[in-house]
Amino acid sequence: MVLKIRLARFGKRNAPFYNIVVAHARTARNGKPLEVLGTYDPVPKPPPSGEGKAIKDIKLDTSRAKYWLGVGAQPSEPAWRLLSMIGLLEPKYHGPPSVEADNVGGR
Repeated sequence: MVLKIRLARFGKRNAPFYNIVVAHARTARNGKPLEVLGTYDPVPKPPPSGEGKAIKDIKLDTSRAKYWLGVGAQPSEPAWRLLSMIGLLEPKYHGPPSVEADNVGGR
């Protein structure tokens, strides 16, 4: 079966909190996962020193994430972005659309 690394939403309304999970591709977003790899809090917190940019908290078991990527689990787009921030995957760059893609219909 196809495995996905994706985000499962928890938390209250207007205060999201996500678990980074490994689940079968056909299960529901908040269904029971095979394994919870970590957490992601997208609400920016002020830095401890009080200076600089706000911090979004990502906690991840990198050894388990590497294992699941090694056995073929496919990350979703948001999970790919988080894993690339940590350094486990190469970032996907979405540059400007190419001219060839716009002229597919021959118009």
